Amino acid sequence: MTTLIGIIVLLVIATILYFQQAKFGKYPAGARLEKIKNSPNYKDGQFQNIHHTPQITEGYSYYQVMKDFFFNRNPNRSPIDIIPSVKTDLLNLPIDEDILVWFGHSSYFIQLNGKRILVDPVFSGNASPIPGTNKSFKGTERYIIADLPPIDYLFISHDHYDHIDYETLVMLKNKVKKVICGLGVGSHFENWGYTETQIIEKDWNEEILLDEGFIVHTTTARHFSGRGFAKNNTLWMSYVLQSHTMKIFIGGDSGYDTHYAEIGNKYGPIDLAIMDNGQYDAKWKYIHHLPEETLKAAQDLKAKRLFPVHSSKFVMANHAWDEPLVKVSALNKNLRTPIPLVTPIIGELVYLKNDKQMFKEWWVGIK
Repeated sequence: MTTLIGIIVLLVIATILYFQQAKFGKYPAGARLEKIKNSPNYKDGQFQNIHHTPQITEGYSYYQVMKDFFFNRNPNRSPIDIIPSVKTDLLNLPIDEDILVWFGHSSYFIQLNGKRILVDPVFSGNASPIPGTNKSFKGTERYIIADLPPIDYLFISHDHYDHIDYETLVMLKNKVKKVICGLGVGSHFENWGYTETQIIEKDWNEEILLDEGFIVHTTTARHFSGRGFAKNNTLWMSYVLQSHTMKIFIGGDSGYDTHYAEIGNKYGPIDLAIMDNGQYDAKWKYIHHLPEETLKAAQDLKAKRLFPVHSSKFVMANHAWDEPLVKVSALNKNLRTPIPLVTPIIGELVYLKNDKQMFKEWWVGIK
């Protein structure tokens, strides 16, 4: 018994020490924490969703989730084949060309209104704080930090490891002019060497003027946050980018809720909605859309085009790796008025102002 207690104590100490590493970021404190406490979205020591949002759906348990994930594994969770990609020269794109380039999962590059924008970059090949435990699919790591031009605005949706990648962000800090993120998230960035003047932290329902006629509206999402032992001490976000000529919705991670109709009524129609569609399960439907909910949310936003993301790079759910794209495409075709889908391969140029651009169902035939 004494030996067992000793082993348990050593494991606890080792875990605590491991979580002291810089990659886990830093909890908000001081003036930043006081600002958080004044947010109408912060109650009982945590940020709160608009409506009650359990991480596990009623009728299920964490035990069932873990049992399915480890013992009832879908054999097709990861592809056998290499995910296709192309290498676009991002360093020499004309700055007046409005384009998007996807890097897999929820990472992408945007040029809009003469500004270079990067969203939730993960270039380390791993979506976990434990090295090698959630490796990216073969073929998805086509780009490296050196391939990126200077970034005017780095947008962060929330601080989970598949959206905030320590290794990537440390290497990026000298290329980034401004970081735009939710309340509290700036604490991580300052801990990693970013300056206070680089960071713009906002609550829901605020505005940021990027340039003449180019505005960011910070909008709601239905999710959660936290690194290390923290839970919901930083705010999860979505954004509406409004330029002279178009509106782009950056959805981050979210479950379906009334906020989409509210955003659509206030800012719609949206020219391109970039939305969570992957790593879902009925067991956690409140924090990630099911495919039919992705389409419903896009309709609520009055979206002219839909780019389904959060898939095709990492395993975080028990569905087949290609199921998110298979399902959302099939369901969309059955809509009375299908929404034009943007489904590029990694690295393919998406022309933001060309609503006639066609995309192949590139996942078909890949094992």
